[in-house]
Amino acid sequence: MFRRTLIILFVLTAILIIGFEGLLRAATVESLLPMKGLPKEWARVEGPQAFTKKTLFEHIDGEAELFLKYGFQNSVFAVFQKKGDPQNQIELDIYDLGNVLQAFGIFSRFRNEDRPGGFGLDSFLDEHSAFFYQGRYFVILHAPEPNRETLGLFSKLISSQISDPSPPPKEINYFPKNGLKPGSIQYFHEGLLGHRFLKRGFQATYVGKVEGGNKEVKLFLAVFRNSQEASKALKVYREELSKKGKVLSGGLIESGARALKGEDPYQGKVMVVQKGFYLLGVVGSEAEDDGENRLAEFMKNIE
Repeated sequence: MFRRTLIILFVLTAILIIGFEGLLRAATVESLLPMKGLPKEWARVEGPQAFTKKTLFEHIDGEAELFLKYGFQNSVFAVFQKKGDPQNQIELDIYDLGNVLQAFGIFSRFRNEDRPGGFGLDSFLDEHSAFFYQGRYFVILHAPEPNRETLGLFSKLISSQISDPSPPPKEINYFPKNGLKPGSIQYFHEGLLGHRFLKRGFQATYVGKVEGGNKEVKLFLAVFRNSQEASKALKVYREELSKKGKVLSGGLIESGARALKGEDPYQGKVMVVQKGFYLLGVVGSEAEDDGENRLAEFMKNIE
């Protein structure tokens, strides 16, 4: 009887702790809403509205699934407006994605060009929108009327209130800078390059010169739990190329069984090398020397 009572108390305590942590996270997100230091004549006119994993679809039905796949915890929404000018307003969402990697992932999927705003760990700013990631948070602001200056001010206010000191994902710095298309590094939680067996990882676009103009190629970095998983994925990749494309030999690939070179029917030439629990590669390079040089430089940057 005593033991049964202890078990019940333990379960109830665990439930209370989990519930308290959830409320604490929600409170933390809400506390990031700008209250002091707002631009003159601006005030909150709607919200805050909090959303959880169960209710996010009520707010962003078309994008909720993507956020959930990137570790969505909870979020808060509010609308700010300039007094006497109801058309001049800013809609604000702050999302807690659990960690900096997931926050960067969402940020990288929203960004389609490089327009940094100078806030957060990385940011985007134009006349109608601003978004950035910092720590485990992803923040997005929208202005129906052009308002670049106020969007930037709001973003900096929110950024200054985020205390999460997490640095950007280390893998970002592995990508060589030479030829890198600004703002092109992305993190995919699954299906990197459209291949399920590659699972999660990063990809970036590079611009290389070829006869007749420029050619975009991609470097990618697939991340696995251990080297055994990486080896298995490389084997599957080889089998896929054997069935649907070509497996080639020669060049850098002669480094051993932990490398692969071939032709993909959809992505063109591909070179892949295993390094520990990573698979790193280049796809779409027409000039073999260019692809090998980029991959060799990539390999040197990885710890």
